[in-house]
Amino acid sequence: MSLRDRDLISIQEARHSVERAHEAQKKFAAFSQQQVDAVVEACANAATEAGESLARLAVEETGYGNVPDKITKNRLASVEVPRAIRGMRTVGVIGEDREKGIIEIAAPVGVVAAVIPSTNPTSTAIYKTLISLKAQNAIVLSPHPTAMRCICESASVLRQAAIKMGAPEGLITCLEHPTMQGTQELMKNRLTGVILATGGTGLVRAAYSSGRPAYGVGPGNVPALIERTANVKKAVADIFAGKTFDYGTICSSEQAIVTEEAVREQVLEECRKQGAYFLSAGEIDRLGSLVFLGGAHVPNTQVVGRPATTIAEMAGIKVPPATRVLIAQLDGIGRDVPLSAEKLSPILAFYSAPNLAAALDICVRLLEHGGAGHTASIHSQSEAAVKQYGLAVPAFRIAVNTSSVHGSIGYSTNLFPAMTLGCGSPGGNITSDNIGPQHLMNVKRVAWESRPIEHRTIPADQRLAAMSVPEQKSAAAGAGFSGAPSFAPSAKAGDFAGAPSSAPSAKRGDFDSDVRQGTASAVPKTSTSPGASAPEAMALKSTLSSVVAAAAALAPVPDRQTIARIVEQVFTARGIPRRGSPTVASPEVRQGTAFYPEARKLALSPEGAAVPKSDGGTSGGRSFSSDIQAEKREGASAPEVRPPNSAPAPSVPISAASIHPLPPPIEVAEFLSENDVRMALTRNRKLYIGPKTILTPSARDLGGEHDIFILTDIIPAPKKRRSES
Repeated sequence: MSLRDRDLISIQEARHSVERAHEAQKKFAAFSQQQVDAVVEACANAATEAGESLARLAVEETGYGNVPDKITKNRLASVEVPRAIRGMRTVGVIGEDREKGIIEIAAPVGVVAAVIPSTNPTSTAIYKTLISLKAQNAIVLSPHPTAMRCICESASVLRQAAIKMGAPEGLITCLEHPTMQGTQELMKNRLTGVILATGGTGLVRAAYSSGRPAYGVGPGNVPALIERTANVKKAVADIFAGKTFDYGTICSSEQAIVTEEAVREQVLEECRKQGAYFLSAGEIDRLGSLVFLGGAHVPNTQVVGRPATTIAEMAGIKVPPATRVLIAQLDGIGRDVPLSAEKLSPILAFYSAPNLAAALDICVRLLEHGGAGHTASIHSQSEAAVKQYGLAVPAFRIAVNTSSVHGSIGYSTNLFPAMTLGCGSPGGNITSDNIGPQHLMNVKRVAWESRPIEHRTIPADQRLAAMSVPEQKSAAAGAGFSGAPSFAPSAKAGDFAGAPSSAPSAKRGDFDSDVRQGTASAVPKTSTSPGASAPEAMALKSTLSSVVAAAAALAPVPDRQTIARIVEQVFTARGIPRRGSPTVASPEVRQGTAFYPEARKLALSPEGAAVPKSDGGTSGGRSFSSDIQAEKREGASAPEVRPPNSAPAPSVPISAASIHPLPPPIEVAEFLSENDVRMALTRNRKLYIGPKTILTPSARDLGGEHDIFILTDIIPAPKKRRSES
């Protein structure tokens, strides 16, 4: 059976396109970050080369706007967007928080259904394709029927460039038989991952009601406030530049000038000088009837994107040939004042107010009438007035001392360059952001345990308290332990301290279980001879439990400083030097002998004989708790430090293979410059920084870009000069 009805052909094409895109995206998901970036760059370069021809085709097909401005919009999409997303990580691991023990992994949404408008057809097609590919997605473009040729040509340019870089067929597709039915099928298809809907209110509502995730936009009715301290000449020039840019086809273009009475006459005179024509009362009525035919909510498509002289001629109004903008001085706002709404053409409303508060009220009413959540602009030299304006108006992009169009899309500001501008909940949208690749991917989060779970053996009133245990008194209360080990960054770059150890004999649960049980019992001191048996190891564990329980009773919920202090105490007990927190090491450490428990036992045993483990003879190293307690017993039974006049202990040869090398200490920098960061990059090293490390702005930006910093809680000690002897 052959399909002859246009709507059925469109539906079938939409289904087939989504299926092909789904298969292509599964292949594209195997690409590395470098491969994805190469595809994006190739597409961007191809779009830049074709920017002028695509702009001419768009104007010829739709009749909206002008070629020079459409070239500028195409370049925004093909040059500024890639520049903004260059270096953004969107494949695999995209973030690591070592302090919290969380890894973030990107996951593409799959197939992006992109609805493209006729007002900004080629630039929107380029922009949506690039951000979709950057997030490792496939894209199916659904063009507006009146701009189908130029949008499909844009998709063809991008598709050919992607295939040359090895991208799979079907990754970029454009519907060649667009209908409303086909677009709805595309949006509702179960293989569609997310919808990017740019168009009228009805289309956006259809996207949100499709049952698939969607990013939509809302209408704009942008007020441009000229406050009394503004540079009036520049303010009018900026407003006219935005209003005439592509003849007002962008929703964030200015729709009304609002000024204070103090500068009203100066603003009016400047408008006349820069090519404005002020309409009479009768002309305002005629123009309003033309722009909104029959009291419609949306502007007449024959008026949208046309120059001011053409619109005036259509309304039977004679204006000078150099007229750039038509201005209607209005008193009211609402449905009974048509020109107070969004006009998508070089037509401006004009309002004046006695003071700033009254001007703010007008701006708020204009936005609520038809542009809530979108964009507003202000021209002022008063920071206080700008802040007051920002707090008052219900808009999520506020351009200051610039054209609202160029400011909102990130051309003249540092906002993310975008052709899809969310309006948040006031505009009926899910986000108020300028949409980018970060909105087109899911994020997995891998999280390590940072606090022991509380089992039902813990009383109900003590659950959710990290170190809460029954209060018990013990003779060991002054031993110096006041909590559990901290989940701190590992000294080895890239490791998570909270991750399970790879050593087969490590018993990480011993210490934690003692903390949770909170038992305390007095145990006599035991011998530290090499022949310690399993019962003695159990006694050591019980002794440690009493220490922890007593300390926990004193500080049930330790703060960060307490935890950091405990970590330092443990490192001190084991002889591991820490920059910024120097420890007094035992004689073995000062003389170069490793202070690991195994090496120390070998040093004390005759002829370097191996020492049985205190954990019952398990293979590998001892448990964390056994090591700590062994150090306490040895210190109590046999003092290590000899008087200065006593004879030194005979040295015992120790096998180098039996001693674990001391890990390199953490070097926490006091000050880092850009040169320090570049040196670390050339040597493929990480840099450790603490809460008091001083970073120059250039060092911070460069290090953050290359993920070279490792955050610690260590405060670097000031370096002292060695005294010359």
